[in-house]
Amino acid sequence: MQRIPNVTQLADLGDEQLVGMYAYPARLDRPWMRVNFVTSIDGAATLDGRSGGLGTPADKRVFHLLRDLADVVLVGAGTARAENYGAAHTNDHLRIRLHHHGFGGHPDGAPPRIAVVTAGAALDPTSRLFTDSGAHPLILTTADAPADRKKILADAGAEVVEAGETACTASGIRAALAARGLRRVLCEGGPALFGDLIEAESVDDLCLTVAPLLVGGPGRRIALSPNAMPTAMSCRHLLIADDGTMLTRWERGHPRC
Repeated sequence: MQRIPNVTQLADLGDEQLVGMYAYPARLDRPWMRVNFVTSIDGAATLDGRSGGLGTPADKRVFHLLRDLADVVLVGAGTARAENYGAAHTNDHLRIRLHHHGFGGHPDGAPPRIAVVTAGAALDPTSRLFTDSGAHPLILTTADAPADRKKILADAGAEVVEAGETACTASGIRAALAARGLRRVLCEGGPALFGDLIEAESVDDLCLTVAPLLVGGPGRRIALSPNAMPTAMSCRHLLIADDGTMLTRWERGHPRC
């Protein structure tokens, strides 16, 4: 029987302690697929169509730390559009320190890249994703996506990579990221992409925030897929913020790298 870790008050943790709780495994030789989601108590993944509506100060603190640790932020096209994604803006001094200690970050403080999964290359080249200052996005698409759409996105400054024939596969995504040395992966959704990763047994850990809200409504779950794929996870920590926000990290049952 799994032993649940002790509950820790978030207010009792300093920044260095929090980094230690969310650091990626050291010496990764393959992409480590971390997923981050926020949900309400009753399981809603969005409020008024956006996950940001569920955010609390504690969730935002961890959200920014997870980006500071990551090499790349992976997101589905629907989420990128709904949340109006731009380039990632992180703490360059913190990222240098994180890299120095082997936790993540980047040697010169550069922010993580944004990688968007879109089977049909259906993105607006005038959106913030392409016009925001920062690293150029990585677009993961398919061989079947229209060539003119791929060219438009490439002309807008993106690196366009095929990660499958008719669909972007988990193995294709991981191979594309590995080829670019992007091993600390932070997936921020949406539910369909998360579901695909679960089905492919490609989720290494899940950082899940439970906001102290009841939402109701027609909101979706955090993961959607045609087939169920039960995956055993171990709870690594449970943090409680002063407002009742719960922050958890769950890791898949396999040896750490």
